[in-house]
Amino acid sequence: MPFDGNSHQSIEKWIELFEDAVNMFNLSDLHKLVFGKRSLKGKAKLYIQSETGVNSWEKLKDLLLSEFGYSCNSAELHEMLSKRKLKDDESLEEYFLKMKQLCSRGNVEDTALMQYVINGISDSVIRKSIIYSCQNLSEFKQKLRVYEKMRFDYDKVKPNKPKFGNETKDRIKAPKIENKDKFKDTKLNNIRCFNCGALGHKSSVCENKIKGIKCFKCNKFGDHLAKDCTIKIEHSNVAVDKTTSCENLTTKIVRINDLNIVSLIDTGSQKTLIKKSIFDKIGEISEMEQSNIKLSGLGNTTVKPLGIFKTKIIIDDLEFESEICVVSDSSLSFDFIVGCNVINQCTLIVSGKEIKFTKPSDNSLSDSFLINVAEVMTHEQEIDITHIQNKAHQEKVLNLLRNYKPNKIKKIDVKMNIRLTSDIPINSSPRRFPFIEKEIINEQIEQWLKDKIIRPSTSEYSSPVVLVKKKDGSSRLCIDYRRLNKITEREHFPLPLIDDLLDRLQSANIFSTLDLKNAFFHVDIDPSSKKYTSFVTDTGQYEFNKMNFGLTNSPSVFQRYIYNAFRDLIKENVVMIYLDDLVIFSENETQGIERLQRVLKTASEYGLELNIKKCQFLKREIEFLGHRIKDGKLYTSPLKIKAVMNFPEPKCTKDIRSYLGLTGYFRKFIPHYSAIAKPLSDLLKKDSNFSFGLKERESFNELKQILSKEPVLCLYNPKSETEIHTDASIDGFGACLLQKSIVDNQLHPVYYMSRKTSDIEREYSSYELEVMAVIEALKKFRPYVLGIPFKIVTDCIAFKQTMSKKDISSKIARWALMLEEYDYIIEHRQGTRMRHVDALSRNPVCMIIQDSLTLQILKAQNSDENVKAIKDLLKIKNQHDDYIIKGDLLYKSIKVNDLLVVPEDMQMSLIKSAHEKGHFSVKRTEDHLINEFYIPKLKQKVEKCISNCITCILASKKQGKQEGELHPIPKVELPLDTYHVDHLGPLESTNKNYKHILCVIDSFTKFVWLYPTKSTSSQEVISKLELQKSVYGNPRRIISDKGSAFNSKEFDDYCSSESIRHLSVTTGLPRANGQVERLNSTVISVISKLSKDDPTKWFKFVPELQRILNFTYQRSINLTPFELLVGVKMRDKTDLKLRELIEEEIRSNFQESRENLR
Repeated sequence: MPFDGNSHQSIEKWIELFEDAVNMFNLSDLHKLVFGKRSLKGKAKLYIQSETGVNSWEKLKDLLLSEFGYSCNSAELHEMLSKRKLKDDESLEEYFLKMKQLCSRGNVEDTALMQYVINGISDSVIRKSIIYSCQNLSEFKQKLRVYEKMRFDYDKVKPNKPKFGNETKDRIKAPKIENKDKFKDTKLNNIRCFNCGALGHKSSVCENKIKGIKCFKCNKFGDHLAKDCTIKIEHSNVAVDKTTSCENLTTKIVRINDLNIVSLIDTGSQKTLIKKSIFDKIGEISEMEQSNIKLSGLGNTTVKPLGIFKTKIIIDDLEFESEICVVSDSSLSFDFIVGCNVINQCTLIVSGKEIKFTKPSDNSLSDSFLINVAEVMTHEQEIDITHIQNKAHQEKVLNLLRNYKPNKIKKIDVKMNIRLTSDIPINSSPRRFPFIEKEIINEQIEQWLKDKIIRPSTSEYSSPVVLVKKKDGSSRLCIDYRRLNKITEREHFPLPLIDDLLDRLQSANIFSTLDLKNAFFHVDIDPSSKKYTSFVTDTGQYEFNKMNFGLTNSPSVFQRYIYNAFRDLIKENVVMIYLDDLVIFSENETQGIERLQRVLKTASEYGLELNIKKCQFLKREIEFLGHRIKDGKLYTSPLKIKAVMNFPEPKCTKDIRSYLGLTGYFRKFIPHYSAIAKPLSDLLKKDSNFSFGLKERESFNELKQILSKEPVLCLYNPKSETEIHTDASIDGFGACLLQKSIVDNQLHPVYYMSRKTSDIEREYSSYELEVMAVIEALKKFRPYVLGIPFKIVTDCIAFKQTMSKKDISSKIARWALMLEEYDYIIEHRQGTRMRHVDALSRNPVCMIIQDSLTLQILKAQNSDENVKAIKDLLKIKNQHDDYIIKGDLLYKSIKVNDLLVVPEDMQMSLIKSAHEKGHFSVKRTEDHLINEFYIPKLKQKVEKCISNCITCILASKKQGKQEGELHPIPKVELPLDTYHVDHLGPLESTNKNYKHILCVIDSFTKFVWLYPTKSTSSQEVISKLELQKSVYGNPRRIISDKGSAFNSKEFDDYCSSESIRHLSVTTGLPRANGQVERLNSTVISVISKLSKDDPTKWFKFVPELQRILNFTYQRSINLTPFELLVGVKMRDKTDLKLRELIEEEIRSNFQESRENLR
C-alpha cells in the first residue's frame, strides 16, 4: 500500500487505509513509524528524508498531511463533488459521510451537499424522490436509510429491470418471466453482460446498472473505465485479517477426506495452514506432530503452530501431497490457506477473478526451484531506485521486476563431468543423528526424490551427509564431499582479461548489476558421473541427477552454464559477466532499460533466479574488482584501503607496536622507512614516556598514505601468485590479499580487510575465531580468488588438521563445506611473522553490530537540533569546545579519546541496552559506555535507568538500615580447616521439592559448595556433609548461625563423633559468619536473575554457579579458590556472561560494604 505523493492519491485516504491495516495487528507506535516510512515512495519518500525529528507515527502523519493534504479552491471542490459517485462496495451511509468529508475542504452549504449526494446515486428519479426536499442533514440521513432499505428489498425481489409499462403491473408478471427464464438457461449461460462482465444475462437487464459503469481493472462500479483506472495492483505476503473485505480475494474448495473447505489461495504464504476447529472435523487422518517452525507476518509478529500433519488434499479434481500447519482459530482469518508448498506442485491458470489448478507441463523444471512473482514483489521496497530521477524510468524498472519469473523454457547443453585422479572408490558409513535431525534428513530426501533431483543408487562410491545450521536457525542437508574433492580434477573456467572488462566499462555511463543465486540444480550431471555423487543415510543410498552444492567444480560448471546462456548478449556488448555477477552497461537510462529487459528475458528463459536484494539498477557508478567506475573514469576503490586508512590513532605503546608491525611487514617497498617511522619507534624506547604529538601524528598519517598506493599497493592480476593472510583476536578479524608482482617478484598487498567481532563471536574459542577469520576473508575476496589456485596463510596450526577430520561439529562443517568451492592450500606460519594482519585484527575498523548502532546514532544526530547546531558551527570554524566531525558523525574529544556524541533522544535506550547485557551495577554500566560514548551527566542517568529496572528491583536485597559492619574471623592458614555453613532460602518450590540451598565455604581458600535441599533439617545437612567428607574429609571446625538444623542435638552428636568443633555465632550478629553471608547475597542475586523467566527452575543453575564461583578471581586471596585449593588452574569453557554477573555482584557487595563502613 505505497504512497508516492502524486495528485491522484489522497493522503487522508491512504492514512485511513494504513491505520486500518496496522491496527489489525495491534502494532506499537514504533512499528507504525517503521512501516509507514517503508510504504513511502517517490516524492513522499524524498520529502520525509529531508525532514528531521520524524520519530513517531503522529509526527510522520502530521508532516504528510501538511505537505500532501489537498487544498483546493471552490471550483475544484465542486467539480470533485460532481464527479464523485456511489461505489458498489460502499453503503449509502459511507458514501454520504465521505461526501461530507470532501465538503469539509471548503465552504459547501448543506443543501448543495445533499444535491451532490443525490446526483451521485445512479438510480431513477422516481425511486430517488423519497430523499428530495429534506430540510437538514439529520433528516436527509434518516431518509437515506429508508431509501437504502427500499433499494435492498427491490433488488432482492425483482427478476429484471422493466423496460416499459406500469411498474406494479410488471411485478405481478414477474413469476412468469422467471419461469420462462428456466427454459432459456442454456442460451443465457453463453451471454456475457457488457455492463458487469458476468455470464447469464444481458446488459439491458443487469441489476448492477444503477451503480454506474464498471472498471474491469479494479472490478468496481463508479465513474471510470479500466483505461482511466489509477489503482495499481499490489502483491502482499501478509495474511488477510477477518475485517478485510473478501470481495477481491481468490478462494477455492479444498477437499480433505470427505470434508469440503472454503480456502484462500495465498502465494505469499510459504506454508499451508488450517484452523484447529476445522482440523478436528476432518476425521481419520495421520496424527498431528509437534514442530519447531514459527510463522511470521506483518511487524515480525510470530505464531507457533499447534502442530503439523501430512495428508492428500484435492483441488479442482487434482490430488496434492501437503504438509499442513495447524494453528489456533484466533490466528487465522480463513478456515484454510493454500500456501506455496502446494501451489508449487501445479500450474495456475488465472482468468479474471478465477484461478484454475492444472498439472505442470513436462518441459519445465519443477516450480519449487523457480522464484515466485510474489517473492519479487516482497523485495520491491528493498530495491533502491530513488537515484533514478525520471519517474517513468522508475516505473519501467519496477514493472520489469514485477513481471519477472524464471520459466526454464530453454536448455543449455552443459553437463557436469567428474574426472577422478584415483580409481580406488571412496565410501563412508552412515553417520548417526538424533531422532529430530533424522526427520529433517528424511524429509529433504523425500522432496529431492519427488523432484527427481536424486535417485536411488547402488554405487561403490558414497559420501556422508551433514546437517548445517543456517543463519535463521533452521537446518540444511549437505553432502560432505571433502574426500571426493581431494581426488577430483579441478576444472577452471577461463576468466576474461580484467583490463578488457575495465576498458568496456569505461565507455559507459549507466550500470545495472544482477546477482544470480547459485541455482546449481539447473545443471544436469552426466550419467557417467552420477555414481560419484552418491551419498548414504540410515534409510539408503542415493545419487544426484542434478549438480549440487559441495562439489569442488560446481562453481566453474555453473559459470560455464551462465556464460552459454548469455553468449549472444555478451557478443553484442549488452552484458558483461565475471564469475556469477552480471554487469549491464549503457550510454543512458533509456538504453539501460532496453538492455535490462533483454537480459531479464534471457535469464527467465533459462530459469535463472535473481538475488533481488543485491541487484542494482541504472546506477551512475559501480564498484568492480577494486575499482570505482564513474563518468567514464576509473578510480581506485576506497574499500580496498579502508582498513588501513581507518586504522585508529595509537593510544599507548602497545598500539604503536601493533601499527609498526603492520607497516614494517611492507618496509621493503617503502623508501626511507626507518626515517619516516622514527618518531613512532622512539616511543618504544625503554625510558620513553608515551606522548603522541604532532611529529608522531605526521609519521602515522604518512605511513597510512604510503600503504594505500603504489609501490606498496598493487593492482589485482588473476594470473599472479596469490595468498590470503588472516589473523583473529577477540576484538576482530584481519586479513590481507597479496599477490606476487611481476616487476620485483615480491608479495604486495592488493586489498586490506578488517572487521570487529560481534558480541556472540567474542565468546568463540580462539580456534573458531581463526577459522572465522578465513571464512570472512574468503567472503570479502571471493571475486578475486574463485576459480584460481591460492594459498591461505594462518598462524592457527589446528586449522589444516581440522579440515581433514572425519567428524566435525555442525558449525565447523558449514565453514568447511564453504571452502570446498575454492582451490587452495593451507600454510601455517608463526604469529611473529603475521604482525601485519595481527594489527588489523586487534584494531578493527569495520564493525558488525556497531554499524547498525552507528547508523542509528547518525540519524538521531541529524534529527537533534543541538547536534545540528554544533555541526554547522564546526563547518564555519574547525574547533569548538573539543567537538570534532569524523565521517559525518559528531565526536567529543576527552583526554585522548574521541567519544561518539549520543543525542538526547537515544541516551536512555543506549544506557538501558548496556545495563541489560548483564544487569550490571551503576559503575560497571558506566564503564561500558564511558570509553565510547559521550553522554552528559552519565552517572545520574545510569542511576535513574537502574532504579527503574524491574529485574534488578526484584532481585535486589531490601534497603534500609543494615545489620552492622562486617568483620573477618581469625582463621588458620590451611585449606579445609574451617567451614562456614548456612541455609539460603526459602526459594521458589521446584518439581523436585527443593526449597533451600545449603552453602558451605572454606574459610581459607574461599572454595564454595552449594547443595539444593528440600528442607533445613539436621538429617539433610549431615547427609550433605557426609557426601563432602567422601572427597575432602572433615574440617577441624564448622561455624554456623543458630538455625534449627545446626542447633539440634543430632547435629552436635554428629560433630562430636567426627571430632569437629562446632561454633555458633551470636543471634543478630551475622558479621560473625560474614563469609557465608556475603556469599548468600551473591548467590541469591545471581540465581534470581538467571531464573527470572521460570523461577521454579532455579536449581538447574546451581552446579554451574558453583563452578564459576570457584573459578572467579578473589581479591582477598589473589587467586581463584580452585587454584588455591587444588594447586592448578581449572580447565573450563567459561560462561562469560555468568562469570561477569558473579564478578559484578561480588564487586557490588564489596562497594556497598565499604560505603556502609564509611
